[in-house]
Amino acid sequence: MSSKKDSSINETEGEEEYSVEKVIDKRIKNGKVEYFLKWKGYPDSDNTWEPQENLDCPDLIQIFEDARKAKEESKKKQSKEEKDSKSAKRKSSGTPTLTQPKKKAVEDKKPEGFERGLDPERIIGATDSSGELMFLMKWKGTDDADLVPARLANDKCPQIVIKFYEERLTWHSPSHDEDGSGKADQD
Repeated sequence: MSSKKDSSINETEGEEEYSVEKVIDKRIKNGKVEYFLKWKGYPDSDNTWEPQENLDCPDLIQIFEDARKAKEESKKKQSKEEKDSKSAKRKSSGTPTLTQPKKKAVEDKKPEGFERGLDPERIIGATDSSGELMFLMKWKGTDDADLVPARLANDKCPQIVIKFYEERLTWHSPSHDEDGSGKADQD
């Protein structure tokens, strides 16, 4: 999409101003921070990656960063609690008992991605910020989206992956001679 939102968010040349509804994700591309944005009044299919320097929504960025930080701290705390629990069980019983902490972790963890059992509708975006190619997958019958590994999407919904790439293809034609046959072989 040669987007109406590709340039700076605050246009002063008589163009419409676009408002960010929510910051969905963050990545670093070519050394620059970019945020994946949901636009007010537009469907998820119009969400875009935008460079941080083009954005004028510090409050929404702060909310996203705070939530991300809280989620990371929660994961660290849960991991530490599980580790401490395993250690305490080893000390008290002499043999490690791993079944109870694993059950608790499984019960606490909400299913994400394909584990939710929902049918994929479309891929909204892609990122490699985790070191692995991930797709932001929109699910049928819900407004929710989850990051799923591209390798799983390739197996479980290849037509959706193909459609995602086809929508983003740009063709570059080679320069042609006057006869339209392309570059002539001259040996």
